[in-house]
Amino acid sequence: MSQFPDTAVAAGAGEPRALRALTSVALDALADGAAARGGPLPPGGPDAVSARTRQLVTPVLPERGVGASDALYATVRATAEGAADPGEAHCVAHLHCPPLAVAVAADLAASALNPSMDSWDQAPAAAVVEEEVTGALAGLVYPGRERPDALITSGGTESNLVALLLARERARERTGGQRPLRVLAGTNAHHSVHRAAWMLGLPAPVPVRCEDGRMVPADVDRLLAELAGDGGAPALVVATAGTTDEGLIDPLPELARVAALHGAELHVDAAYGGPLLFSDRLAGQLRGIEHAASVTFDLHKLGWQPVAAGVLAVPDAALLEALSLRADYLNADDDTEAGLPDLLGRSVRTSRRPDALKIAVTLRALGRTGLGDVVEHCVRTARELADALDAHPALRRRPGTVGISTVLFRPVAADLLPDAAGDELVAGIRRELLHEGRAVLGRARAADADGTQRLWLKATLLHPQTAAADLEALLKQVAERAEPDADLTVVRLPAQARLESSTL
Repeated sequence: MSQFPDTAVAAGAGEPRALRALTSVALDALADGAAARGGPLPPGGPDAVSARTRQLVTPVLPERGVGASDALYATVRATAEGAADPGEAHCVAHLHCPPLAVAVAADLAASALNPSMDSWDQAPAAAVVEEEVTGALAGLVYPGRERPDALITSGGTESNLVALLLARERARERTGGQRPLRVLAGTNAHHSVHRAAWMLGLPAPVPVRCEDGRMVPADVDRLLAELAGDGGAPALVVATAGTTDEGLIDPLPELARVAALHGAELHVDAAYGGPLLFSDRLAGQLRGIEHAASVTFDLHKLGWQPVAAGVLAVPDAALLEALSLRADYLNADDDTEAGLPDLLGRSVRTSRRPDALKIAVTLRALGRTGLGDVVEHCVRTARELADALDAHPALRRRPGTVGISTVLFRPVAADLLPDAAGDELVAGIRRELLHEGRAVLGRARAADADGTQRLWLKATLLHPQTAAADLEALLKQVAERAEPDADLTVVRLPAQARLESSTL
């Protein structure tokens, strides 16, 4: 029985004793849940996970409450036992990083204080912290600029939406609203670019051909010339620095040059690749990004922050003025004139968490070079994994350059089957590992050396401590499941493909 009432608040005057006691309960539940899970993913698949989780957390709304400690322990333990844990070496499917302990601790403090970043009188110090963080990150993207600025967002999707919104408003100013903004995006672009155009009432993005996973500048040149000949619609070229499937970076200097030649603007979606700027050795891969009108990047990918920690950077704070909004109860004119900072124009959201706090703590704790070292570690680990795959007798890597920290591979046995059956084998191995809770691998469809689109397993390496040697067991598990007599219970291969596989 807790000595604190269930309605005890987290912060306030005096020592936060209730929070201290409940934090201990939550940490115990995390540890017990992880031990019960015993790997990167709970075994048994969706039905088994649902049954176990519901057994522990229902009823969610009982007639009479069970108390803070019991509710906290049971719910956190159930969630931890059923988690896909990016802190495990074999959880490598997505751009889903293990957050640093220092960032999580800072996030706890942010939740306890609960400042809402929509008016100064709700977030006096948090507003200062955010201003310092956004200034530092904008300066990283746009060194030497007088007034670079950045917004804290919920991630790449929101950042790309705001980037297109700002570009749309600039286009309306230039054309008097006579011509809609046209967006050009590579076939490698993140889905959020297309969704943003739809949400903003813009024409569907013009697709730009990619070669080897990267936008072709000559095609951008041709398409912009066609738009100019069709009445000179204002245009925004959206490049990607770190594609979701392969971690590839578009040729930014060439795209910036072509966009400038036609009077178009450039936006760079560097949600994945932006943190390369922390590293002196790797920052050159983003050469040309400084010419962009806006840049997206996330720190809940290669930045090891709890979700959410997105950023949208611009070279001049004036470019954000289109977001200005007046609501008398949040930023009255006379309050602003009296010196109270106006926060409402810092986001398309109203109430929002102080996500800058955990970012600030991490930046100060590691410094630029410390963060750069961790980025370099992930990149190096991906290269080492690629080397291991190149030497593996039963697995092969997708030909071409390794992305930032993403490696695509598949069993050699899949190549000995018809294309569709080979892809089924790859998909089945991934599902089998998920079902057993042994590994969380991603999947990606990409061109092979002969130009054929094939299905690949994807390893996205974001763990700040995992080494290539820690992934040897993962490769072994994939190779074993590709053997002719492997019993892939959830692979569901066509009968003919199974027959052909059994004769290998």
